[in-house]
Amino acid sequence: MKTPVLALLSAALLVSCSFPAQAQFGGLKDAARKAKDAMKKKDAEAQAQKDAEAKKEAEAKEAQAKKEAEAKKEAEAKDGAQAKKEPSSEAPAGAAAAPSFQVYSKFDFVPGEKIIAFEDFSQDAIGDFPGKWNTNGSGEIVTISGKPGRWLKLAANGFYTPEFITALPDDFTLELDILSPPTFKNGYALQTVLAELPSPTGNSELLQWTGAPNFFQFVADPEAGSEGSVQVILRQASVSTPASTRSTKQFTKVANPVHVSLWRQRQRMRVYLNEEKLFDLPRALAPGSKLNTLLFALRNDAGESDFCVSNLRLAVGAPDTRNKLLTEGKWVTHGILFDVNSDRVKPESYGALKEIVNVLTENADVKVQVVGHTDADGDDAKNLDLSKRRAASVRGLLAKEFAIAEARMETDGKGESQPIDKNDNPAGKANNRRVEFIKR
Repeated sequence: MKTPVLALLSAALLVSCSFPAQAQFGGLKDAARKAKDAMKKKDAEAQAQKDAEAKKEAEAKEAQAKKEAEAKKEAEAKDGAQAKKEPSSEAPAGAAAAPSFQVYSKFDFVPGEKIIAFEDFSQDAIGDFPGKWNTNGSGEIVTISGKPGRWLKLAANGFYTPEFITALPDDFTLELDILSPPTFKNGYALQTVLAELPSPTGNSELLQWTGAPNFFQFVADPEAGSEGSVQVILRQASVSTPASTRSTKQFTKVANPVHVSLWRQRQRMRVYLNEEKLFDLPRALAPGSKLNTLLFALRNDAGESDFCVSNLRLAVGAPDTRNKLLTEGKWVTHGILFDVNSDRVKPESYGALKEIVNVLTENADVKVQVVGHTDADGDDAKNLDLSKRRAASVRGLLAKEFAIAEARMETDGKGESQPIDKNDNPAGKANNRRVEFIKR
């Protein structure tokens, strides 16, 4: 048994031995806590710095976006002011919008197979009267803002005639564009006359055209308001018939130019303004009548009835689409028209397109190659590219508008490399501008 003194010494020794261990453990714990707190503080500072940088970047982006928006707004304001100051030549004030392709869904006009006369005045100088025309009035070649090409402005009372047209066969199609400016003052209408005269180039006969034994007279009056009017006047075997009149929205002071299409099949005459068929007269012409003259007659007092004409196309031969494609293996058409230097198909091409559609629809196993051709004007490489793009546009229209499967149609373009006529005159160039459908 231990004595009290030894017990006290033992207890004191135990106590003195335990204090250093506890102190060491507590110090380590404090150090770990302090290290952890320091780490948290460092992380917090890093996150705060990161957040500050992100905020600064966001503010910079917002400032840049605001600056760009203000610049865009300022540019648009300038463009708007410039547009008001200088109206676009693409769409002059009062000009009618281009018609959509679907507008022509009932258009059944099909141009003749071969072009025998074509006039776009490209060979004449601006300001001159065209060299291959005759008149007892006055006129000049002009350009018109927003309208492609050149136009013959009929500027005085009298007749105007293309002397290169000396025969109008029993079967032909005649197309032309007629335009009157928005300043037109309801003067007198433009008369388009197909006549049988003793001499198609004699001034005395031209002056007396109203006494011709046979003529077909188409009268176009743009008028004001929402409608114009057209008339047909017939003369057979020296006997005139009363005028037939129609109102039309196709040709007013602002809804023009108008594309006129005349179609003769022996005695029958059909008249179209744009997509609208206005007359279909089965006995319009006397049997055996020999039309040989095209003339425009105008009364234009004080310059109040100016008219312009252009893009005259006279073609012969009814297209035999089915036989040409299925039997001969190729159908060539000049009736698919395009904007100048463009692959955009004009809506008045609808009738010609419908011809090939009918054959392809009725012969579902037939495949074709669509081939574009141009005249020789311009750069060879550009013409080749244009012809390829035009062929592709035709295929696209046949697929989109007529549901002909694109898999049935290949496309190609030959540019100016395969002419079928001379390239030294307007009619020859017009014949070379064509689309071919080749059976595969």
